[in-house]
Amino acid sequence: MITHRRWHWGAFAIVLALIMASGIALGPVRISISDLLAVLSGHGTPEATAIVMTLRAPRVCLAVLVGAGLAMSGVVLQGTLRNSLAEPYLLGVSGGAAVGAVGATVAGVSALLTPLASFAGAAAAVGLAVTVARGTSSSARSDARTLLMAGVVVGAFATAVIMIMLANAPPNVVRGAMWWMMGSVGDATWSSVAWLAVYLTVGTTVLLVNARAIDVLTLGDDAAAALGVDVERRSRLLFLASALVAAATVAAAGLVGFVGLIVPHIARAAGLWRHRSLIVASALMGGTLVVTADLLARIVLPPAELPLGAVTAVLGVPFFLLQLRKAA
Repeated sequence: MITHRRWHWGAFAIVLALIMASGIALGPVRISISDLLAVLSGHGTPEATAIVMTLRAPRVCLAVLVGAGLAMSGVVLQGTLRNSLAEPYLLGVSGGAAVGAVGATVAGVSALLTPLASFAGAAAAVGLAVTVARGTSSSARSDARTLLMAGVVVGAFATAVIMIMLANAPPNVVRGAMWWMMGSVGDATWSSVAWLAVYLTVGTTVLLVNARAIDVLTLGDDAAAALGVDVERRSRLLFLASALVAAATVAAAGLVGFVGLIVPHIARAAGLWRHRSLIVASALMGGTLVVTADLLARIVLPPAELPLGAVTAVLGVPFFLLQLRKAA
């Protein structure tokens, strides 16, 4: 079993590396492998170096971080809530984060502080969704349909709040808000990659430190309490850490849905069940999925570029419907 898992880890890393290389090499101007290696070694042509280091490499790195963050948030929410359909987009967490990001933009807040505004919106959204679900049914923690309905309501409310904020906003602010609503890594810079990495490092550290507690929480509230876990306190910490990770991705790339739903199921299908392994594997797979989706967004209908969120939705909606049918 150990060898089997090691083989999987190697496969995850190799696939991610190959997809990243493809994301850098493919586009309106194709970069050959030899040119890519020359750029990475510091001997590339000025044109190839500009394309790789200024445009595509930051974009690919940002896509990896966005996918990793959304996937980790999804796997933790699913484990903590014991709900296989939980994920940031469907629970309204991403919508709440978008409210915070758009509100910060309208208020003229510094870009470095936008993730904090997103975090505030995301934390409020996840708290509201879970509270509504628990108040509606005595078994809301394990009722996928109740929690999803609460998430849909919170997401709709978040959209309404954004529309109100944009009612009298300048055209450039409206365009920026639409970018958040559709999702994109097209404006990636090394600066945005760096600050997203900082936020994800903080959130991921909290998630990994509490991974064993998530394993216990999946057994149920009573069993977790009997094993010495403070269920309410630990769940609240995990919700906030998941919200921070999801909010940072929204601030960096807008609304990119269904990554947190799809990836944890794939990781479990690979034979991973303990949450420390699941979190790390989901980060690798999530990065692979978003880089692939962004590559498709760039090459499917050239010279136009599809919204990243639309591509992940096309991939995720059929998967969601299949999982919803299984949960029914």
